[in-house]
Amino acid sequence: MTTMAATLRAPLWRRLVGFNLLTAIVLGVGGWYAGWFGARAIVGPSLDYFADVDYNELSVFLAYLGGVVGFLAGLGFLNYPLARLRGYPPSLREKETEGIGRYFSLCTDHKVVGIQYLWGIGLFFFIGGLNAMLIRFELLRPNHQAFPAGTYLTLVGLHGTMMMGMMTSGILGPFGNYLVPIMIGARRMAFPRIEALTFWLLMAAGAILETTIFFGGFPTGWTGYVPLANEANPGMDNYILFFALVGISMTLLGLNMIATIVTMRAPGLTWTRLPIFVWGVLSTSTLMVLAAPVLVATLSMEALDRTAQTSFFVAGAGGSNYLYENLFWVFGHPEVYILALPGFAIVLELLPVFARKPLWGYRLAVAGLLGVTLLSWLVWQHHLFVSGINGDLRPFYMLSTELISIPTGFTFVCGMMTLWRGRIRYSVPMLFCLAWFFNFLLGGLSGVFLSDVPSDVTTHGSFFSMAHFHYTIMGGLVFAFFAAIYYWVPKMTGFQLNERLGKIHFWTMFLFFNSTFMPLFAAGFLGQPRRVVTYPQGLQFLNDWVSVSAFCLGASLLLFLFNLVYSLAFAKVPAEANPWRSKSIEFQLPSPVPVHNFDRIPVFSSDPYGYGEAPAPVVAPAGAPAGRS
Repeated sequence: MTTMAATLRAPLWRRLVGFNLLTAIVLGVGGWYAGWFGARAIVGPSLDYFADVDYNELSVFLAYLGGVVGFLAGLGFLNYPLARLRGYPPSLREKETEGIGRYFSLCTDHKVVGIQYLWGIGLFFFIGGLNAMLIRFELLRPNHQAFPAGTYLTLVGLHGTMMMGMMTSGILGPFGNYLVPIMIGARRMAFPRIEALTFWLLMAAGAILETTIFFGGFPTGWTGYVPLANEANPGMDNYILFFALVGISMTLLGLNMIATIVTMRAPGLTWTRLPIFVWGVLSTSTLMVLAAPVLVATLSMEALDRTAQTSFFVAGAGGSNYLYENLFWVFGHPEVYILALPGFAIVLELLPVFARKPLWGYRLAVAGLLGVTLLSWLVWQHHLFVSGINGDLRPFYMLSTELISIPTGFTFVCGMMTLWRGRIRYSVPMLFCLAWFFNFLLGGLSGVFLSDVPSDVTTHGSFFSMAHFHYTIMGGLVFAFFAAIYYWVPKMTGFQLNERLGKIHFWTMFLFFNSTFMPLFAAGFLGQPRRVVTYPQGLQFLNDWVSVSAFCLGASLLLFLFNLVYSLAFAKVPAEANPWRSKSIEFQLPSPVPVHNFDRIPVFSSDPYGYGEAPAPVVAPAGAPAGRS
């Protein structure tokens, strides 16, 4: 408290000087220019292969790499290793009690990092949503072009890439970082500085992607396919750097989560007592650690093709375009479940609270999460059914894609049986959970058409596949994301969100989401391809309907933003410590949770979903050691 008070009394100029976001931006800009001009100064016989390379390509890569290094240095990420090299003793904490400034700098409190993720990802989520509004504005007319065709392709690519890159950490970033240590009875994450690094890498990546418009954008959509990527202008380099940084962030985030869950569980918290949300985080983290490095390696090869004249993916020089597709989807399809699994886990975590029943089939639900994790590695080539795949391989990938519906079905069965004969409370988080069932079911059923070769030939690359994807990801992950916000943000901030505005937000978002994407199934069957700026005149009514519905969907998200700002900045109605009467351990703590989480390490002695029974966590005597079982 003394440190915080001294910080608040310090003059403004002194608070701005130091290792914080402002310094990071200044050093990041300086590092960018150092890299840009440094690339143009590269000479020497050992680097002759740069002679025929457009210096803009190399300059873009080195400029942004220098910018990221300067940005991280300005935040203070080099301070700890340099201090250790100079012989100073290690410190476990960084800026954990420094008031509001800790949210704009490197902070090792896992709860601060979770809130940083919530606002940071929220910012880029709304930027991605704005791009979607621009796309739908362009498609109001079949031939009218508010934007040139190349700009339209960049808007499509920015929307898809931003959403796919940022929302991979949409649940584990804010809610995994904030809640997992508390749920397992720990006081911190296993590697606090790495935890903070994953957030700031993600923010740097988002800024890099947005600046692609200054280099001409990129024409490939979110998949970055070659040879189009090899032929694209320098804006393609921003795409490569964005996803590479996202991949590094995902890998480190997953490793940190796994290490924390495996090694830092409190006494009594056996694997069969682990909250289902933590199982979802563990499953997702496993996919992150295994899949994201494949993405980083693939994009590194593409960067070398563009700058150093290698030929990994250049068919004319002995490379293979098809290799890129395979490598991308070896990451890309597990990544779909990196997005989906946290939604499963949130829904199963919240249903017992609002149904006032234990989670039905706990072990079956865990088996479902682990089964999806395993099978997600065996389905990637269904994305390549129309890309020249060997015909003999098609039946296997059809079968494996269909088989993954079995563990997915486990989660549905567990959720529906938990609802059966429950005393359901239709609070805002519960409404979003119920909508998840409806949306994800439609997404799964429409996926059957894409997993079978005969129908995929018709629907691949059309608005049908785009509608399917939005039903599974936006209808699944994003609805679960909002359920988590309404459920946990009062605990995270200490202030409750307006219930009436929340219900209006839910109903408008649910109705207009379905009004937006359901007609696109028909548009896809009628032959409208995605990423194409024009379409037949006969499809204008469908597209106008979808565009107007999309604008209303965007307005519903603005209503949520108003609710968030109004409730947290103006109304400031204090939240109860346990407004949902949950038995989960995080709701047994004050709101907001103190820096040290627990005065005493808890001991777990019962089922976390035993409603009607004794509370799950029991506080151990003072001085009891942390451990695991």
